[in-house]
Amino acid sequence: MQAIGKFSLRNQGGFVVKLQFVYWDDKGNKIHRDGTGTFPIGQTETADPGDYGVPNGAMVSLYAFVVWGSDNEANQIFTYQKGLDVTAAYTISGTTLNNHLALNSVG
Repeated sequence: MQAIGKFSLRNQGGFVVKLQFVYWDDKGNKIHRDGTGTFPIGQTETADPGDYGVPNGAMVSLYAFVVWGSDNEANQIFTYQKGLDVTAAYTISGTTLNNHLALNSVG
C-alpha cells in the first residue's frame, strides 16, 4: 500500500466543501475525522491527517464533506506516514447532490 504524508483537495464543484479523513484502527473499525474549514469553488486545501488525529501508520482515505449535499469518500486507501513529503491530490467537481471525486496524482 502506498504511503502518503498529506492530502490535497481542489474544489471545482458548485458548492462549499471540507477536506476530512477516514481511517481504520487496529481492530478494523472505520473512524471519521474532521479536517479543514470550508472552502469554495476554485480553491485548494492541503492537510496532514496527523494534525487531525489520524495515527501514524494507519490506513487512511480522503473524505470530502459537501455542505448541504452528498459527501464523497475516496476509493483509494493509503498508509499514513507522518512527515513524508508525498501528497495524494484530489479534485471534486459537480453539484451538491451529484459530485465526483477524482485522484489526480500521488507525489
